[in-house]
Amino acid sequence: MELNLKPLNLPSDQKRPFVIAGPCSAETEDQIMTTATELAAKGCHMFRAGVWKPRTKPGGFEGHGEPALQWMKQVKDATGMYIGTEVATPEHVELAMKYGIDILWIGARTSANPFAMQALADSMKGLDIPVFVKNPVNPDLELWIGALERLNAAGIEKLAVIHRGFSSFDKTIYRNQPMWQIPIELRRRIPDLPIICDPSHMGGKRELIAPLCQQALDLGVDGLMVEAHCNPDKAWSDAKQQVTPDVLDYILSLLVVRDSAWTTEGIQQLRHEIDVLDNQLMDLLSKRMRICREIGQYKKEHNMTVLQTGRYNEILNKRAAQGSLCGMAPEFVKQVFEHIHEESVRQQLEIVGK
Repeated sequence: MELNLKPLNLPSDQKRPFVIAGPCSAETEDQIMTTATELAAKGCHMFRAGVWKPRTKPGGFEGHGEPALQWMKQVKDATGMYIGTEVATPEHVELAMKYGIDILWIGARTSANPFAMQALADSMKGLDIPVFVKNPVNPDLELWIGALERLNAAGIEKLAVIHRGFSSFDKTIYRNQPMWQIPIELRRRIPDLPIICDPSHMGGKRELIAPLCQQALDLGVDGLMVEAHCNPDKAWSDAKQQVTPDVLDYILSLLVVRDSAWTTEGIQQLRHEIDVLDNQLMDLLSKRMRICREIGQYKKEHNMTVLQTGRYNEILNKRAAQGSLCGMAPEFVKQVFEHIHEESVRQQLEIVGK
């Protein structure tokens, strides 16, 4: 399905990307107004705050609901900033519209649930409002696109996505793994869809916000969503990943905004060299698969199993070590050879099954 999109016309001062900032949660009227006033003075384009907070376990602060929407409206009246909040149910949408919320976003837990997405899409029919969709918690691009398609089918044409990273069982430096290849593929498929990066949820720690912001800009994202709080150490939720408005302003002042319109004429020769190497890689892979098919024939004739686990582990470990010596991440090399091995097994199974 091809999306019917309308431009969002996101505000920017040309020196900085479009910035959405504000606390994780709307805690008190004073906290909201203080933070918003400080952000507005720094040139922030849009104020965000969680009015309803889905928590992983019961007992945590889950938001004030409708009273907090009144505080958000006061921010809009006092500062002129756009205001945005997360919605997860049709009731949330109705209340957000009642208080003049400018932009809605849909969280990672909700975007992973097709039934919830359809209910939200149905509730938004007839609305002319920008809706930002965070990536699902798991790295499933089709599920992410499916959420967008449901909203678009309901008539929502001012769409954008928020890349906040993906949950991982393994412990890593990030709260949610960036997996940049997924938003890159999304951009390839839907070039006109704006992509906003959320470094706060991606990193989970305030010291990771600056480098993640720069990485996102280097990859050509259209804006940033950063959690900012007037007193982050005392925040009622996600304290470790929030910064003060002053710190956010400092981070933004150091970012290098790339010129995506700059001519690529100067790198055409390098791109040509890459094309030549890609052709050589394809030729080598073809030769490798031919040998794998010969191995498959040998296994068939000698009644051997296709999968040889010891050999597979040996290949992965050797190639990962070689990749490290060549300046490549071992995990990247492992993933490449995992895919090569998967195709090798598939081709051998075809031989054995004949």
